[in-house]
Amino acid sequence: MKCNLKTVALIFGMAVLCMAGLTVQAQEIKPGLKVAFLPKQINNPYSVITGSGVTEGVKEFKGSGKMVGASDAGASSQVSYINTLITQKQNAIVISANDPNAILPYLKKAAAQGIKVVAVDSDVGVEGRAMFINQADSEGIGRSQVQLLAKLMGGKGKFAILSATPNATNQNTWIKWMEVELKKPEYKDMQLVKVAYGNDDDQKSFVETQGLLQAYPDLKAIISPTTVGISAAARYLSTSPSKGKVIITGLGTPNQMREFIKNGTVQAFQLWNPKDLGYLAAYAAAQLASGNISGKQGETFTAGKLGKYTIGVNGEVILGLPTTFTTANIDEFNY
Repeated sequence: MKCNLKTVALIFGMAVLCMAGLTVQAQEIKPGLKVAFLPKQINNPYSVITGSGVTEGVKEFKGSGKMVGASDAGASSQVSYINTLITQKQNAIVISANDPNAILPYLKKAAAQGIKVVAVDSDVGVEGRAMFINQADSEGIGRSQVQLLAKLMGGKGKFAILSATPNATNQNTWIKWMEVELKKPEYKDMQLVKVAYGNDDDQKSFVETQGLLQAYPDLKAIISPTTVGISAAARYLSTSPSKGKVIITGLGTPNQMREFIKNGTVQAFQLWNPKDLGYLAAYAAAQLASGNISGKQGETFTAGKLGKYTIGVNGEVILGLPTTFTTANIDEFNY
């Protein structure tokens, strides 16, 4: 074999790349991948938007996708769907967990059969998935929710948290960071009186809001880090004598909260784009199923129009920072 200096240099360069654990090939996604999205609740508006992002991503890389799930957010409600998806030999499952531990044995079973598992929005135990697609840094979400609330409350008064389910990984993590933030001296005049749970059910969240206002007549604010909870609480307040007296904020979509911003029930709330979250999760699942990445820290992958992402500790990938919505900007968004 006759080699010139350019050939030797090329071979040497490829060897260096391989030794460094880097790929010298483009990340091509296999055609025809089957990707299923299993949300907390199939009829949750937030889940529907996230699912539309998964569908968009799957369509782009020429796969086939589906969204399946229960109408309740019970800890074990997702088990039967996981088993069915295993039987159907899906290439990847994108899941938003109702409980971080209840579904672990079934996700492990899926992984053992070669199915790539990606958690999105609400994580599972790290041993049950390859990657976790997070909306934003959990610490940042929790702290920013308290910072926004303090601004709206003037740094004084009693408030309650209206969360989703008691076992919801994402809400519990955010609440933990809210409590850490509240320990700062500047919040000494703010008092968290209760964490209530609406189980991500509209009517229960509505009733829980009513109960909080009855139990704490001097309540100044409610913070609800769930799209179902914040809209239900806002709906109750909008026709209540407490409208304009009790502050409601948290995490919600612009379309579901627009009327409450415009009629003065809500001054400000936050969220990221759940459609982008689903889209990113779909591409992560496809890159895993194509063998381009394994979910290890430091690996990079491309997610269509969203561009390049780097995998962090424990397989976590962060979409980006949340947006604060007010009367000034809410009409700029449609989701």
